Amino acid sequence: MGKYTVRVATGDLFLAGSPNQVQLWLVGEHGEADLGKQLRPLCGKEGEFEIDVPLHLGRLLMVKLRKHKVLLSLDWFCKWISVQGPGTQGEAFFPCYRWVQGHRIICLPEGTARTLSDDPQNLFKKYREQELEERRKVYRWGSWKNGLILPIAGNRQLDLPRDERFLEDKDLDFSVSLAKAWKDMTIKGTLDIINCVKGLEDFKKIFPRGKTALAERVHDSWKNDAFFGYQFLNGANPMLLRRSSRLPARLVLPPGMEELKIQLEKELQAGSLFEVDFSLLDGVKPNVIIFKQQYVAAPLVMLKLQPDGRLLPMVIQLQPPRHGCPPPLLFLPSDPPMAWLLAKIWVRSSDFQLHQLQSHLLRGHLIAEVIAVATMRSLPSLHPIYKVVSTGSGGHVDILQRATACLTYRSLCPPDDLADRGLLGVKSSLYGQDAIRLWGIISRYVEGMVGLFYKSDQAVKDDLELQAWCREMTETGLQTAQDRGFPISLESRAQLCHFVTMCTFTCTGQHASNHLGQLDWYSWILNGPCTMRKPPPISKDVTEKDIVDSLPNLHQARVQKTITDFLGRRQPVMVALGQHEEKYFSGPEPQAVLRQFREELAAMDKEIEVRNAVLDLPYEYLRPSMIENSVTI
Repeated sequence: MGKYTVRVATGDLFLAGSPNQVQLWLVGEHGEADLGKQLRPLCGKEGEFEIDVPLHLGRLLMVKLRKHKVLLSLDWFCKWISVQGPGTQGEAFFPCYRWVQGHRIICLPEGTARTLSDDPQNLFKKYREQELEERRKVYRWGSWKNGLILPIAGNRQLDLPRDERFLEDKDLDFSVSLAKAWKDMTIKGTLDIINCVKGLEDFKKIFPRGKTALAERVHDSWKNDAFFGYQFLNGANPMLLRRSSRLPARLVLPPGMEELKIQLEKELQAGSLFEVDFSLLDGVKPNVIIFKQQYVAAPLVMLKLQPDGRLLPMVIQLQPPRHGCPPPLLFLPSDPPMAWLLAKIWVRSSDFQLHQLQSHLLRGHLIAEVIAVATMRSLPSLHPIYKVVSTGSGGHVDILQRATACLTYRSLCPPDDLADRGLLGVKSSLYGQDAIRLWGIISRYVEGMVGLFYKSDQAVKDDLELQAWCREMTETGLQTAQDRGFPISLESRAQLCHFVTMCTFTCTGQHASNHLGQLDWYSWILNGPCTMRKPPPISKDVTEKDIVDSLPNLHQARVQKTITDFLGRRQPVMVALGQHEEKYFSGPEPQAVLRQFREELAAMDKEIEVRNAVLDLPYEYLRPSMIENSVTI
């Protein structure tokens, strides 16, 4: 019995408020009190009222709310509710941060995270079960193609749960920017049909001057061998380079190449030989665009790491050897300039394909989608891991299927991935250095949070919700990925921390490293052509016209430029890693862990800024201030 002060916070989006009345209940250990219809939530406002409750509720466990329909029902974005009064020990905080739809009753538990073992009296058991049952009806697994990991069910944006769509400001920016991009392309693209490209510099017609300083540098330096090699270390797709442990079996050296073999073996013995193998593209059916056949290659590039950190190409093989056919042509830096340039362009085009489909789409968006759906289906909002994770023509299908088949757990964890690829300690791998440091910061944050709620390995093993989450992700979402190293159970605190760190890094840093470089590296089309209109060369008698005829025509290039501009632009509406406003945890301990996380991110951000100031080519894709708190675009 006594007087309670209730505060209700509504989001500040334009349509976050609702004209509908909201009814509240306070639920305590000893009873439940109906507070009646107490407010109409207004956009960006905090409603507050006091009320006398004649019942002894004891410790408050949750707040229930219901939005009543009058003539119409408008969704309401509720941020949180706080209550102060008997049984609250100060102010009790009930996080929501989601849309309230329809007129069903919604339960908001107090913000202290609890595992099943933290609730020995089963005060929250019924709530946890009901929440997951309702979520599984909304978050359903879909399917796309055999051999691919599962997406969420739905074919369009409106099929997604309201809480998974862009908020209004981001949605407006996305829609307006997309409409403008396609309008500009339609107007300017009309002329592309009658204009033809006669020389490589004619592609300047669609080069967006002034976009980024690095894009300008790409335009000026794209032919340079060191610049070509640098991109495998720190470009848009730093995920393919690996140190050679032997000469690749596919690298068939024909007679007359003895000197090259000696050079390759010398670099191999010195540990400075690296390779990039695009065999994943071998045999992929190329596209047909406006009745014209396009072409795909599966190159192999061998490179040597110089003492000064430069990575220089030594030889390029554009296709694997075929049984019964002469060895494929090998291209060397000493070849005629146009032949060597065309070979490098083919490599850049192949890198574009694998970057967009394997590194960006699969390892970024699709894996993040599996993590999100499995989390919503398996972990109730009370669960501590839910609160950590939530702060954060057929050829393309063939590539995705092949990429999925070789997607391993280790490849999603930078310490393991960089070790497997022989890149640990390579000073010129700025991606590698920053990825290792960011992983460590995220890992310490996760360890801090996990340590608050799991005091032993046995506590991890006994958490049935946690085990169901892990199993749902590996067996269902990732389609029985345990044979590729993904766990189906979590047996210790260390294993749990590693798994949650992987989830968090994948949805933040890993996606950023593969997303943010698109505008820099692909604005100059010749550095990453989206398609090739002629088959790979079979001789070294190459002219500039041969290269132009192989590249995308002006219309295709403008389409690529438009999409690159739209997807690669810096997002005006974004929340940086760790800077979310949502307060999911109650209590000082989680807030202290979060504060330390933010301090470490800020220190890393500043140090990268200082480092980049003296670099010829700054690397900033893993600067914490540029990493979005979740995967959006």
